[in-house]
Amino acid sequence: MHMATRNWVALFVVLSCLLGVLDASAGDADPLYRACVKQCEETGCVGQKCFPHCKFSSDGASIDGPWYMQEPLYLQWKKWDCLSDCRYNCMVDREIKRDALGHGPVKYHGKWPFIRVYGIQEPASVAFSVLNLAMHFHGWLSFFILLYYKLPLKQTKKAYYEFSPLWHIYGFLSMNSWFWSAVFHSRDVDLTEKFDYSSAVALLGFSLILAILRSFNVRDEAARVMVAAPLLAFVTTHILYLNFYKLDYGWNMKVCVVMAVAQLLIWATWAGITRHPSRWKLWVVVFGGALAMLLEIYDFPPYYGFLDAHAIWHATTIPLTYIWWSFIRDDAEFQTANMLKKAK
Repeated sequence: MHMATRNWVALFVVLSCLLGVLDASAGDADPLYRACVKQCEETGCVGQKCFPHCKFSSDGASIDGPWYMQEPLYLQWKKWDCLSDCRYNCMVDREIKRDALGHGPVKYHGKWPFIRVYGIQEPASVAFSVLNLAMHFHGWLSFFILLYYKLPLKQTKKAYYEFSPLWHIYGFLSMNSWFWSAVFHSRDVDLTEKFDYSSAVALLGFSLILAILRSFNVRDEAARVMVAAPLLAFVTTHILYLNFYKLDYGWNMKVCVVMAVAQLLIWATWAGITRHPSRWKLWVVVFGGALAMLLEIYDFPPYYGFLDAHAIWHATTIPLTYIWWSFIRDDAEFQTANMLKKAK
């Protein structure tokens, strides 16, 4: 157990170090790329491709009116501006020339060079985020049906499983997090970035609370409040800090790493000592989740401009989510059967 603990801590510390530095990128430091962006903003063209909303008059106003009125409908909601279009097309142009010279892809403004699909920045990550959302919805819905239509209920029509309200909240927070993940990977502006980060932090914080309450089998409401209150206060303060004071990537990563490591260790410890009939599913999720994080450490550029390590990481969480909700349903059945035996 101690060796596994050290391995997980080392894994997430390295991840924190790697993901904490996002400012400097080789691509946007390229003089040819910078010259291309500057020329594009002045002329409205990258090579033979021109953008109507990049044509400005002497006073800085767009000649043909607001740029968002000149784009197709499927792009208007994305609110691509002149700078975004110039950066994207200059990036594509530079990568084509670099590839012709035998050079590999480099990052631009902290991101790998992805190919847009209908205005979507990272189509693979968006698709896998949507699939994760769908898997969580399926898992939560099947859990709901099990509780209220297949298992016995109390006379008050409430479930015997005392952790059911917590799992309902977890389900909604998970779906919310993956929804904003899909939106953010579709278009990363300040607002979508904050929603994505805030949703992820909220999910991690509540997941940590849930891990403590379930693994220690905390049923008393007062004890639950004592455990949850300080963690909820910290998570809320952290989210407010990110949104209204400073979006500190390094600090946010450290907070997320600590919460993720803590709950992994809690679940792993509980899986090692419990006699739960479905503990093997818990082991699969714990070790599978830890191994999947290696994809974030061994970062690599997207294949053909679409599939990168981060997207594959999102893909690996889809089957893990299915197994996780399967464990939750098994836990509900196990706990309900035990309570019914005690009631007899």
